[in-house]
Amino acid sequence: MALVLGVDSSTQSTKVEVRNADSGVLIGSGSAPHPPVAPPCSEQDPKTWYEALLGATARAGARRPAAIAVAGQQHGLVLLGERDLPLRPAKLWNDTESAADAKWLREQLDGGAAGWAAAVGSVPVAAFTITKLSWVHRCEPDVFARIRRVLLPHDYLTFRLTNEFVTDRGDASGTGYWSPASGEWRPDVLRIVDGELDWAAALPRVLGPLESIPARDGDAIVAAGTGDNMAAALGLALEPGRVAISIGTSGTVYTVSDTPTADPSGAVAGFASACGRYLPLVCTQNATRVTDTMARLLGVDHDGLAALALSDAATAHESVTLVPYFDGERTPERPDATGLIAGLRNDLEREHLARAAFEGVVCGLLDGLDALGAAGVDTGDELGNQITLVGGGSRSPAYRQVLADLAQRPVVVPAGDEHVALGACVQAAAALHQVSPREIARQWELGSGTVVDPTGSADRAAALRARYAAARG
Repeated sequence: MALVLGVDSSTQSTKVEVRNADSGVLIGSGSAPHPPVAPPCSEQDPKTWYEALLGATARAGARRPAAIAVAGQQHGLVLLGERDLPLRPAKLWNDTESAADAKWLREQLDGGAAGWAAAVGSVPVAAFTITKLSWVHRCEPDVFARIRRVLLPHDYLTFRLTNEFVTDRGDASGTGYWSPASGEWRPDVLRIVDGELDWAAALPRVLGPLESIPARDGDAIVAAGTGDNMAAALGLALEPGRVAISIGTSGTVYTVSDTPTADPSGAVAGFASACGRYLPLVCTQNATRVTDTMARLLGVDHDGLAALALSDAATAHESVTLVPYFDGERTPERPDATGLIAGLRNDLEREHLARAAFEGVVCGLLDGLDALGAAGVDTGDELGNQITLVGGGSRSPAYRQVLADLAQRPVVVPAGDEHVALGACVQAAAALHQVSPREIARQWELGSGTVVDPTGSADRAAALRARYAAARG
């Protein structure tokens, strides 16, 4: 029985799954934590990711796999120098120190935001890799002068497994210097950051969806790997017209498209998928950490907060609105923003605050869903298609019901928790068997789950979203 190993290297931890390459049956799993981070300066030593990968794999307890794929947190910047060692801690996606660089970069390309969208499918924000390169160039010129390799988090782990510098089109599309439309690096936009560095030598080779390379210490092959959102799309068997919303440390709204997206407003990132298609996506900075904070302030655990939010009393104070920009915000781009509670009155109860916390996070994500539709992406809204909910927040009955109520669409919660690691397993199996990830997903019967139907009225949902829009300004 051939096995595949899928790796999810996220902001908080590394999680791995070992599955049967033919049936997808889970054989073993393991996890290991990463050092905690907090914006605006959010950095980790890349070597700790590899140590966590080894620890998580050991805890999975299965025999050696035939194929491996690594999915990693998008956008992070890993700089290697002599002997291919990290020059500094990696800057992560939620590091907002490069907000000024994002603004500066948008002004340097002809056409501004529209020019960037046309060139690379997305408008640079502080999360994107190119802004972090600009920050290092501006703030740490001695480090920049010693750069030999520019990698993403999943690229670094693939390098540690293979001694090869490779990436994939999905993760490359989140850098701000690779074009999903042309399928090529854009050294011309990198020369805005620095005109002297040999960018062609510094960037990894982009592998195709079914390509792989040998592991350095065994008979396994290592697939191209990808970004975490692209891997989740594989694990969910997403197709055009079916939207996924992920509620974790950050929030994301995305779907698969047959055509590339170029949104000059910057709300929609025009990413590529890991399977040869495209993955238009909206990302919000604040998600479960908002409800974690509100649970702490109200003196309850996660289950207690959900119980308060779903109680009959929770909907009796409809004027309370929470804007969840606790760590700044990426969409809309407000890196220095803070949270806000509007509509406070003397009859306020804990239940009302609990409900407002979940509603605030969900309203931000539904703004993202609206942005996808405005950019011409098929979101399945006219057909009332199910919304797929994943991420740590999907385990909360409050997030499930509030999303269904405010979207006025059924919400499906797929079985299992680790959809990024599952998607990495799909990619590894596709590379091993040389069939499309879509075929692997069909064979493994992925995509179904528990369905939550909306209970509130459309009028109430519209009124609540209007209050949220007024509060956030």
